[in-house]
Amino acid sequence: MRALRDLSILGGVLVLSGCAGPLSTLEPAGPIAAQIAWLWWAMLAGAALITLFVLGLLALGFGAPRNVTPTTWTHGLGLWFSLAILTTLLAGGLWVGERILPRDDDAIEVRAEAFQWGWRFVHSGPDGAEVTSDGVLHIPAGVPVDVLITSADVIHSFWVPQMAGKVDAIPGRVNRARILADRAGRYDGLCAEFCGVGHAGMRFVVVAHADWPPTLDEDAP
Repeated sequence: MRALRDLSILGGVLVLSGCAGPLSTLEPAGPIAAQIAWLWWAMLAGAALITLFVLGLLALGFGAPRNVTPTTWTHGLGLWFSLAILTTLLAGGLWVGERILPRDDDAIEVRAEAFQWGWRFVHSGPDGAEVTSDGVLHIPAGVPVDVLITSADVIHSFWVPQMAGKVDAIPGRVNRARILADRAGRYDGLCAEFCGVGHAGMRFVVVAHADWPPTLDEDAP
């Protein structure tokens, strides 16, 4: 019994340790990621309640026989309960999805091109000329930024967990991702779509600057 308890504690610690760090969606650094994190916690809470409910029904199944109207199970629990859960989940997903969509609001645009196995980013410099950097995406802090994402070879996926959700980088197509950093700093990003033997090392850094545009030799906020 003690071994089972110790194993449960160890499992809990390992699970919780995965909820922190620079690649954790549960430590948002911007309002878009905060909306995604809120939806995740809401879904987790709902799943926990449903699990407890099902376990309760399972426990009742081992008790004495009860006189229960068949429609209680088929209509009340089978239909209306499931419909209420799915409707709530759909409403929450649509609400969050609408709030994190890019909008036609003249947001600053930067370009991102994925390739095996790295990232190339382009933004405007202090003199208005385009500045290209490999593995480092420069953005302003505190304002929305649209990242125009494409790929030079195979399908990749652009993901900065602390800022926004995943958006695919597809050859011949430009996808748009809206990101926003609450404060100046450095944030980790990665490719979230398996793209070959070098996929595991396909990382990049997002540098959010207090002043924009940054100087050409500026690597930190």
